[in-house]
Formats: sequence, C-alpha cells, structure tokens
Amino acid sequence: MSHTALLVIDFQTGLIDSTPPATRAAATLAAINRLIARARKQGHPVIFIQHHNDEWLPRDSAAWQLHPGLERLPDDAVIEKTAGDSFLHTQLAQYLDLLGIERLWIAGYASDFCVDTTVRRAASLGYAVTVVADAHTSKDRPHASGETLVAHLNWLWVNLDVPGNPIRVRPLSELE
Repeated sequence: MSHTALLVIDFQTGLIDSTPPATRAAATLAAINRLIARARKQGHPVIFIQHHNDEWLPRDSAAWQLHPGLERLPDDAVIEKTAGDSFLHTQLAQYLDLLGIERLWIAGYASDFCVDTTVRRAASLGYAVTVVADAHTSKDRPHASGETLVAHLNWLWVNLDVPGNPIRVRPLSELE
C-alpha cells in the first residue's frame, strides 16, 4: 500500500479558463496529467480538491467543474472545500488517515492562494510535502505576474521554516 497521495487543487474550468487565463495553463495541465499518470503507476491515490463559492464559483456551474482536460477516473476522490486551506472544514485529513497517507505530492491552482495555504497546512500537520514545481500555476496579479508568483513560491516553500519537516519542491522529472 502506498503512503503517498497526489492532491490536485482547484484545477477548475472557471479558474483556469477565465479572463485573464491562468499562466501556462496548457503546460500546467499537461504536467498535471503526466503527474497523475506517474502517481497511478506508483500506486498512489489521486485526490482532486474542488473549490466552491456561492458568488463566483457556484456548485454545479460550468465554472465550478473540474477542468475537462484532467485525466480523471470515476473512482478518484473529490473533496470539496470553501476556503483556501484544503483541510479546513473538509474531510481531507480523515480521508488521508483512512488511506494511511504520510506523504503528499501537491499540484494545481492558485499557487499564491489555495496551493500555498494547503502546502503550509499540510507541512504543519506533519505530512511530508513535495510541491511539483512545474505542475502548479497562478494568474497575473496587480503587483506580480503569474510566472513571478510561481517562481517566488517555489523558492519560498524550499526556504520556509517547518522544523523537522522541510517542504520539498521538485520538477516532475525529478520526482522519486
């Protein structure tokens, strides 16, 4: 049994394909799909996290749907959330405990919001976190481009102080 799971955070139609579109959307989608294939080949469960917000991402709307380009299987777990933290008021921790998960590979959208918050929370909860450097993305923001945000967060996570549990950031080509 694998003790590693892949979390694909908020890669949803209304977040990726909206205006402005997500930075490197097509390349990130391709990287996530290669990552999903690698996780499955190694026997790791794939868990999709899906954000819900009544105002701008209402449940069951076209925008709310997980991106149709994702290589999902019918038995992949989907955990819905309403906050940037994938653990807050969700069943994620209980589900991971049920599966005996100790290590997480993390990918998805938005690097500077939900991915960042989940990475920090997971590390604080004791999970061994590996962020897949080329499988997460953001958008251009008022004070930084999406490319700058991705690069900055990849640097930040490696340098974040989580005593005894450093966050790893690796490109997909270097995943163990």
